[in-house]
Amino acid sequence: MEESLLVRIFEETPSAEEFSSQIEPRNSPAVFKGCVKDWIAFSRWNPSNGGLDYLQELVGSSAVEAMLSRSAPIFYGDIRRHERVPLPFSVFIDLCKQNSEKDDHAHSFRYESEKSKLGGSDADHYSSLIADVPQNIYLAQVPILNSEDEKVVQLRSLREDIKTPSFLSTKKVDLINLWMNSARSRTSSHYDPHHNLLCIVAGCKRVVLWPPSASSLLYPMPLYGEASNHSSVALDNPDLSIHPKAESAFHCSQTIILQEGDALFIPEGWFHQVDSDDLTIAVNFWWRSSIMSSMLDHMDAYYLRRILRRLIDKEMNQMMHKNFVVGSKKMINHMHELPIDREAGNHENSFDQDFKSKDSGGEDPNQSNMLHDLGPLALWALHEIVSLVHKHVNATYQAEQSTSAYDLGVHPDMKCTNIMVANLYNLEDDPVAKILWNLGPLTLQRVFLAMVQNFPRTLEALILHMLSPVGAEVLTRKFDEMDQQTTEEDRSKFYQLFYAIFDDQNLAMEAILNGKESFAHQAFKNVLNLFVGVNLGEQKLNINSGTF
Repeated sequence: MEESLLVRIFEETPSAEEFSSQIEPRNSPAVFKGCVKDWIAFSRWNPSNGGLDYLQELVGSSAVEAMLSRSAPIFYGDIRRHERVPLPFSVFIDLCKQNSEKDDHAHSFRYESEKSKLGGSDADHYSSLIADVPQNIYLAQVPILNSEDEKVVQLRSLREDIKTPSFLSTKKVDLINLWMNSARSRTSSHYDPHHNLLCIVAGCKRVVLWPPSASSLLYPMPLYGEASNHSSVALDNPDLSIHPKAESAFHCSQTIILQEGDALFIPEGWFHQVDSDDLTIAVNFWWRSSIMSSMLDHMDAYYLRRILRRLIDKEMNQMMHKNFVVGSKKMINHMHELPIDREAGNHENSFDQDFKSKDSGGEDPNQSNMLHDLGPLALWALHEIVSLVHKHVNATYQAEQSTSAYDLGVHPDMKCTNIMVANLYNLEDDPVAKILWNLGPLTLQRVFLAMVQNFPRTLEALILHMLSPVGAEVLTRKFDEMDQQTTEEDRSKFYQLFYAIFDDQNLAMEAILNGKESFAHQAFKNVLNLFVGVNLGEQKLNINSGTF
């Protein structure tokens, strides 16, 4: 993992200025050891020191909304997998007492004592709830403060026992929540749309963290769903047939153990999975990041396009390298199997011979012996490319000549289909693209110049009929590299010779650009699926309109 993403641990509580200028802008987690030990809550809420009785007396009559899950100890964020039930806070505290007490008689006494304070039907309801699923109830995100809606605050009276850490004094805290569990529990992996400071008052929590850049490994729920900030993967037992990338998720994770008094800064967008020990009490603070608070509504569409473009570029790079490692050593081993002094010339075909009599538009006579000047690697690559093109032509040959072939500027003997390569987006699937990828830009330039001189119609067929989307992406990248390593005069000369062999140069350029845009469109679909949860399936890109 990049050093900038590693969790930093602070033994001393930072100042507000230090937090705002050096910690928060890094957007990476940080632990502040013992920073909440000065809270009243730290001593008074401690279950081992009568803290449950204190809480019950202070806010026992308040009604809270508890999370009820039949999948406990794991509590999933998807609302289809849990329900919210109203519950007197005193009943939940009594449940905590029961779970922490090993004496069965004491269990019965305390609960019966608390039950007597409730009405008849309510007493029966809560009695059934606690008896059936005591470990399935979790107080999650119960408001202590809500700056936008005070009416939903359920535990307002707890506010006096906690205080906002000094390094957050310049922040506008929007929400303060209580988190409390009576038995061991785990929250499903999710991210928050706010900066988060998680403070441990009692007990212990184990937090696994993933940076936002790893979200594709966690398969976020669809953006349009109710649980869009949650992972769809059960990381304790992932189904790799459905979520194959999940196997790599823990390679880019970090695990932090938070003890009583510690606080953890979780920046917005960081996925986290939280395991809590028996009877753990925590408080968290949420506030908007400076990035989100400063974003203007009229800029949203622009930033959406910029962010999508960045993700598409990264996905294109991933597609280029995915499942493909071919070293030059392997290519050289194959190269030595080739009789390099004459093998490439054996592929000369009638349509290439016919073309030699044509004016190629400024052909350099010094290139006439280029085959003899090619190095072993370039000659090997030339041999392989010519072989692959001719095999493709023969496989798709049509016996009858068609005038439409002439209309397209393609030699009739080269009339073939590109259906075989239209859906190739990975280097591993495309032998031509693999050869292009492994050649240095100047070596590839020499190969193309040799094809211009000796196999012009083969080069034409390569570009018009065998250039897959990934092949077009590789080719244009190689062209960019050539441009950076040659002079303007040499660049102009090369492209003049390269495009001169096509009867319709616009058609050649269109084939390259269409393939490149098709590759980018596949990356766009991948991005929507990985990060937004939208699967476009087989929808096609309309190159002319820019839509699909």
